[in-house]
Order: sequence, then C-alpha cells, then structure tokens
Amino acid sequence: MDGAGAEEVLAPLRLAVRQQGDLVRKLKEDKAPQVDIDKAVSELKARKRILEAKELALQPKDDVVDRAKMEDTLKRRFFYDQAFAIYGGVSGLYDFGPVGCALKNNIIQTWRQHFIQEEQILEIDCTMLTPEPVLKTSGHVDKFADFMVKDLKNGECFRADHLLKGMKKSEMESVLAQVKTAQGIFLNFKRLLEFNQGKLPFAAAQIGNSFRNEISPRSGLIRVREFTMAEIEHFGVINNSVLGYFIGRIYLYLVKVGVSPEKLRFRQHMENEMAHYACDCWDAESKTSYGWIEIVGCADRSCYDLSCHARATKVPLVAEKPLKEPISFLVTSFEPNKGAIGKAYKKDAKLVMEYLAICDECYITEMEKLLNEKGVIEPSFGLGRIMYTVFEHTFQVREGDEQRTFFSFPAVVAPFKCSVLPLSQNQEFMPFVKELSEALTRHGISHKVDDSSGSIGRRYARTDEIGVAFGITIDFDTVNKTPHTATLRDRDSMRQIRAEVSELPGVVRDLANGSIMWADVEARYPVFEGQETGKKEAIEE
Repeated sequence: MDGAGAEEVLAPLRLAVRQQGDLVRKLKEDKAPQVDIDKAVSELKARKRILEAKELALQPKDDVVDRAKMEDTLKRRFFYDQAFAIYGGVSGLYDFGPVGCALKNNIIQTWRQHFIQEEQILEIDCTMLTPEPVLKTSGHVDKFADFMVKDLKNGECFRADHLLKGMKKSEMESVLAQVKTAQGIFLNFKRLLEFNQGKLPFAAAQIGNSFRNEISPRSGLIRVREFTMAEIEHFGVINNSVLGYFIGRIYLYLVKVGVSPEKLRFRQHMENEMAHYACDCWDAESKTSYGWIEIVGCADRSCYDLSCHARATKVPLVAEKPLKEPISFLVTSFEPNKGAIGKAYKKDAKLVMEYLAICDECYITEMEKLLNEKGVIEPSFGLGRIMYTVFEHTFQVREGDEQRTFFSFPAVVAPFKCSVLPLSQNQEFMPFVKELSEALTRHGISHKVDDSSGSIGRRYARTDEIGVAFGITIDFDTVNKTPHTATLRDRDSMRQIRAEVSELPGVVRDLANGSIMWADVEARYPVFEGQETGKKEAIEE
C-alpha cells in the first residue's frame, strides 16, 4: 500500500489514540475515581497496540530488513557477540569485535563533535559506582523497583506488573532502559558552574556505561544489562524553544550516523508514562523489525534533581546573579516585543497587545516566574540501540545477488574509511601499498590492507560486508605508467575513478569527514573503465 493509502487507514486509529489520551488527562485533572482512570489507561494502551500492529502490517515488504541474514553477517564478521560465549554465554551482555568497536567509537566521536565541540559543552567523567543514598535521594531506588516472578517449570522470569496488565511480548520489548549516569553531573553542578565563571546557561556531558538488572534480556542490543549512554544536562532558563532546539540537534545527529529519516519520529510522553523526575519528555524512536523503539530521550527535568540533592545535603545547588546596585522598588509590567508579536500574530497582534495591557499584577508575576524558571534539559542517548538501528537501516543486498550483503554506513562512522587492495601479490605492487598505507595513517584515516590471493571482486565483497566506505585498487597501470595512478571505488554505487596515488589519501580524508561527496569526486576525476597496460585481471563484480 502506498503512503497515502496507509495514512488513510492509520488516521482514524491515531485519532482514537489521541482522543483516549485526552480523556485520560481530563480524568486525572478532574481527580476522577482511580478505577475510572485505570480503565481509561487500559483502553489507551489497547488502542496504541492496535495502531502499532497496523503500522507494522502496512510497512512495505521491501522496507523490512532480513533480520536473520543481517544477524548472520554481524556474527560471522564479529561486529559483536554474546559475552563469555565459550562458557555458554550470558544473556544481556555483549562483546564488540574489531569492526563493531570501531563503529561504536566513530559514533561516539561523531557525538562529541556534533554536541560537545559544536555546542561548547563541558565534558566530565564520573565514577560508575554510586552510593545508595544518592540514588535514594534521586528517586531511582523507590521509583524504579519492579517485582519479579519466576516460572518454576522453565525458569523464565518476568516483571509482575507486566503480567498483571496482560502485556504481550511486543510490548515488553519497548520498555525504556533507565539512565544511571546523570547523577554525577548534578552532584558536580557547583564545580561546573564555577568553571563556567558562574554564568548560565551552560551544559555538561558524560559518556559512560550504565547497568540495569534486566529481568528478561532479548532482542540483541535493544534489551541488555550493560549499555553505553551519552548524556547532556543543559542548565538554564528552560522553555519550549530550548527543548525544540535539542530535538532538532538530535535529529541531525541521528541522520548523520546512519538512521533513516523515513524511519525516525519524535513522540511526546503522555502524562501517565512520564518518569518521576520529568515534567515533559520526547523520545526519538526508530522503526526496526522489532517495531518502534526508543533510541534517545529528551527530558525536561525542571529543578528536580538539584532540589532533591540540595535538600538532602544542605548544600545549595543554585546559580546567583550579582546585581550592580540594590533594588529599592519593584515595578511589575509586561514589556512586549512588538516586532516579534507582530510577526507571530500578524492581524491579531493588536488584540494580543490589548490583552497584555490589562493583565493584573498577579498574572504578570506568575507568568514571569514561569518564563524564567531555571531547569534542566536532558538529552540521553542509548548508543547500543542507536547502533542496532544503524545496522538495520544500512543493511543491504546487492541487486541480482542475494548472497552479497553489505552495510552502507555513512563514511563518517564507517569502521574503516578505506581499503587498500593490490591487484597482484607481485613485489612490484608492495611499495605502492606501503606508500598509500603510510599516507592514510598520516591523514588519520582508518584503513584496511587486503593483499590476500583472492580475486579483486571477492575482496571488494569482503570489505563491503563490513561497511568499508571506499577502496583504493593498485593495478598494473599503477606500476607501469607515470605519473603513478590508482583507482578509488565507492562502496554503495561500486563506481570508480582514477587519480594520482599522491592525491588519493587527501580525497579519502575529505570524503570521510563530509567535506566533499562522491558526486564531487566523479566531477573532478575521470571515471575508471579498465586497465590500459600489463596483465588484465578482471575487476568485474
């Protein structure tokens, strides 16, 4: 079914979910009997299940990844595997191999560049071990304690509340992992504020491992017991524009590392699913073969954590703004920005101005307090879930060859940016291999030399399978002709150009950091169509 037809089917289901959500909020606002609220919440969840099932059913067939084939590739090429495998493995714990480790590090480095460097965020590194009083104060001990039940016949464990609510397997897979790295930033708020010369706003970030006593680990990297988080805590005056700004930055980052824009959405938490510390929260969710999963949470934590720790420790976690002169009297009034109001409300601007002019002092005071309330915005990234999403969204099969799979990772996060492939094992080729490898290393380009005896087509397929973005092939023209040239191959299109050996490392560097695109390279250099000298080994794929 095409997009328009699918939307026509889904529209009434989305409307039903929205209407039921409004009913739940109204019942809570009216302080209705708890039995009525529970009944309405149960109906809301049922409607959401129907909507999600229909969304998956309407997903185009060619849009569904072959998960079995993808997971076989991931395991065979050791992207990651279950930890302690030779002892039978431990569910929910994973080891990353050379390729997976490189991909993860590149995703983290891109995160640092995109947020910490571009936004001038303060990065810290706090201990993973946390005294119980800290988590007790923050509410994690009381709010995130779940009762567990065990099936005595097969030994399988479940969360009791999930069984009581009749939740299905698909719903259990969508439970959010809890954040455990944020408290170190809150506890160091005073030191960070001093480092920032006492000025607000500022942001701090931390990357580290978190742990969860996951009762029923499953779905690969999606539900695990140990996972890497990248978090930001933005301190300052919080309003919708700040929250919206971070949502926009999150979107740009996810697309940059390989998440498909067509399979990415932002969903606002309903009041009944909000975490205890949040007054607003938006999740970045990606569409996978497991359905929609949360990969980033962006929460407005208000002053919850700072206030809790300040009360518990008697240490004021506040920012002060010194005044040049003492205030001797107070005048309460609106000072409207006429230009902004006119631009936003156009013909209704006059009505807005008239309304502001008649507002009483109490209303103005409350509004001023609301608009200037200090708080915290927390974007929290689950790197394992982001990695899994990137795996699914970039996994492809070559047209006409079902056995030839590859990952189309963006060059910026590809495990290896480039491969170096001598067409022959003849010793005349080796100086060029060494020259290119050393030059790529000087440019900071991760690369892989494959000088095995297999055909060039097979070696291309092998490097494609681990997502190597580009390949430099040293052929007989490289050896026999001057100036010495080699070919550069693009993984996704399989097209090649020819350029001087000395130029290629710089070209790969610019492609890897996004300074230029492959189309720019093709416009600058001649397309490779075949060798002109020496032994003609086929390079057909």
